[in-house]
Amino acid sequence: MTTAGCGGGGSGGPIEITMDGEWEGVQDTIVQSLRDDGGLSEDVEVEILPGDFETGARRSEFTSALDAGRGSPDIFMMDSGWTIPFIVRDQLVNLEGELSSETLDYVRNDYLEAAVQTASDPETGDLYGLPIFPGYPVMHYRKDLVEDAGYDPEGENWATEPLTWSEFAEVAADVWEANDDLDYGFTTQADSYEGTSCCTFNETMTSWGGAYFGDHENLFGPVGDRPITVNEQPLHDTIRMMRSFIAGPDAEYAHPDFPQISTSDLVEFTEEDAREPFTGGNAAFMRNWPYAINYNLGEVEDVDPPFDPEDYAVMPLPYGVEEGEGSHAGTGGSSHALGGWHLTINPNSDRLEESVQVLEAFANEDVMLTVFGELGNLPPDPSVTEQATEEQVGPIARFLDTLSVAGQNTVPRPVTTVWPDESPRIFKQVNAAYRAEKSPEQAMADLESGLQEIEGSQ
Repeated sequence: MTTAGCGGGGSGGPIEITMDGEWEGVQDTIVQSLRDDGGLSEDVEVEILPGDFETGARRSEFTSALDAGRGSPDIFMMDSGWTIPFIVRDQLVNLEGELSSETLDYVRNDYLEAAVQTASDPETGDLYGLPIFPGYPVMHYRKDLVEDAGYDPEGENWATEPLTWSEFAEVAADVWEANDDLDYGFTTQADSYEGTSCCTFNETMTSWGGAYFGDHENLFGPVGDRPITVNEQPLHDTIRMMRSFIAGPDAEYAHPDFPQISTSDLVEFTEEDAREPFTGGNAAFMRNWPYAINYNLGEVEDVDPPFDPEDYAVMPLPYGVEEGEGSHAGTGGSSHALGGWHLTINPNSDRLEESVQVLEAFANEDVMLTVFGELGNLPPDPSVTEQATEEQVGPIARFLDTLSVAGQNTVPRPVTTVWPDESPRIFKQVNAAYRAEKSPEQAMADLESGLQEIEGSQ
């Protein structure tokens, strides 16, 4: 077994942080902000290592590193959806005795509460991760094509007033029909992967009034003592709507009231698969995270969208039933999956003191603004987002009104110790139903049995 610290930065080397690949491209700017704004010592070098973009693969990388006792990387950037299982297995450094009292108070009092909750021990409340950015998706769209099709998104306040899924689908179908050079009217993520169970399916079925475990007070447990509510009409309707989006209203298991606005490619799409055709000018609408905004504005190096920034806009995600009219408390209305990432420290690192200094530097408003402007990643302190100006963060500031609406209407994934086991059950059954390999009812009945097995074993 590798000894602690072996293979990592090593004494005198840089502090290694595994992050999304896009961070590597702006490493110099981020590190300079950590020094100038966050107070990081010039003696502490930082190296960003690009990790796998797909969240499940990233989790596997970190699991392997920890199981092997490797000290590299010194700091992990962990998905908020699977940090807690690492915490309860005692595989991360407890930050309570490491971060300054000022930083701990700042995180607890000013950071997004739901993000902090997913970085803390569910039993003791101790902090094990520093939220670096939360995420909540929006609907990206080509405003020029929408207006050419006869719609008035500004006059109808699309930026802050969500459409119903029926309204949205009608618009997307009209725009796609009027632009036969587009490959897709709409792109999203529907592959058999974590992003479906945690996010796209979670938020869409919530907007229809459905839930995995009944009222949202059950999201975080108690495991084994909460209702399993997946085999219900709102989830069936969600799947049928997606079947129509993919294959048309006359397809098997499709919803007769929704038009086709995409293709079967969606069942293999993750985030970048959905973004690339939109940024390339081959889709009219796209559900994706805020990181995609800078790509679509041409603010990312070597990315040159074929449309003007003025022809691009974002809006909140559509909804199936009105807020409060769902089958369970907390459901209905425009719903946005709460994503995001945390910085956690590898207990096998021999650079604990320097790693803590890096985390302390990230807990700074100006550093957050730098990250926001460079990468489109939202600050973990909501007040920083609300007060950001275009001068500070660039053209992404134009969309703060929409991001604010999305942030006020988030739905967390049910992060518990058994979520790593439940998530694959969910995304495999949902993806099978999207492919019409099963009816929505059969897929959700099979999922119900699978979740009962997991919950009953606790």
